[in-house]
Amino acid sequence: MRAVSAVVGALAVIGAGFAPNAVAADVRSKQWYLDQMQAEKMWKVSTGKGVKVAVIDTGVNPDTPSLKGQVLVDEVPKAVSYHSTVDFDGHGTTMAELIAGTGAEGSLQGLAPGAKIVPYRVDLKGLKVGSAEQKKTPEPWQAIRAAADTDAQIISMSIGGYVSPEEEEAVKYAASKGKLMIAAVGNSGTGSGDGNVDYPAAYPYVIGIAAVDSSFTVAKFSAYGNYVDLVAPGTGIPGWCDDTFRSYCDTGGTSQATAIASAAAALIWSAHPDWTVNQVTRSLIDTASRTWPEDDPSKYAGYGFVRPRMVLENAKYDAGAPNVDPLAKENGGNLLAKSASSSSATSTPSASATSKNPGKGSVGGTSAAGSSAESSSDSNTLWIALGGAAAVLVIGGAGVAVARARRAR
Repeated sequence: MRAVSAVVGALAVIGAGFAPNAVAADVRSKQWYLDQMQAEKMWKVSTGKGVKVAVIDTGVNPDTPSLKGQVLVDEVPKAVSYHSTVDFDGHGTTMAELIAGTGAEGSLQGLAPGAKIVPYRVDLKGLKVGSAEQKKTPEPWQAIRAAADTDAQIISMSIGGYVSPEEEEAVKYAASKGKLMIAAVGNSGTGSGDGNVDYPAAYPYVIGIAAVDSSFTVAKFSAYGNYVDLVAPGTGIPGWCDDTFRSYCDTGGTSQATAIASAAAALIWSAHPDWTVNQVTRSLIDTASRTWPEDDPSKYAGYGFVRPRMVLENAKYDAGAPNVDPLAKENGGNLLAKSASSSSATSTPSASATSKNPGKGSVGGTSAAGSSAESSSDSNTLWIALGGAAAVLVIGGAGVAVARARRAR
């Protein structure tokens, strides 16, 4: 039986559409996070070159101005390649552009423009139930398992739904292969639902990403709880309005945050190609911007805001032991440690390798995609250093940043 899943960064139109061949500044100016994250400075060190990102979504259109030459169509495993380049929603193409888009002809500029995309189209809401099209389209777990057998280092999943035994086993398999899996926590936050985190983000070995806006407010729509690991920009970001690819609209969701977090990981892995998944993960956690203790993550913002610049600007950055999973206790297993390359350099684990949290569980189900409504601030603020300046991270509509206790498996 097919699991009910959906994209979790709903492409609801928040602002007016605008043509993709408009002046580049029109789109670029809306990508507020590129300047805040000091993208131009990072690109002098790394563009993500040499890193492949598997995008499991609604498919990826390789012919948009931003993605020409960026999509490795021939590297999709044949068993799950059905219509991988036919995006039935526009969502998957947007995610791919946010990761590796070139910005050509005024299109979206990816945070890791040197990376390459391997497209996967999976069965999500939007395909007619029971149709021949749906029956031919792979399920998410099939795509995850297939991607695990390729040389793509990162599996980016801006999708979410209920718990699935097949999907959980596929995630474990991908972890055993040393893949960095990044997924959206969902849009069922205080403004739109019960806050429960979606799967696959709630599975062990998957990095769950929540969303913040341009004021570094954790979005009201962003799900929260035991499985939020990091936050990234996720509101007011251009994306394709629909599957006609005629114009961009202002969009928002944890989907967008996931794509940007995946791109951040690609920048780091490109600069350090000999690192294992454990070292890339540890560097993301250790350098994330936060004011709370690293071993006491927030249920709204996890370990904090992704800051790949902090890794890239330090040529001697120590990412710790290659064979120690920094989230071993949360993950409740040792698959990532066992997947580490024995040829990697050895070093002493960093502080994040000894988290005090109990294991990350996989119990219970969650709703599919929620609203992409804009967030609003409350009176509780947390200061984080972003770039060379300070910015306010507000927990939108959520009170204070409450420490989480992850469930044991």
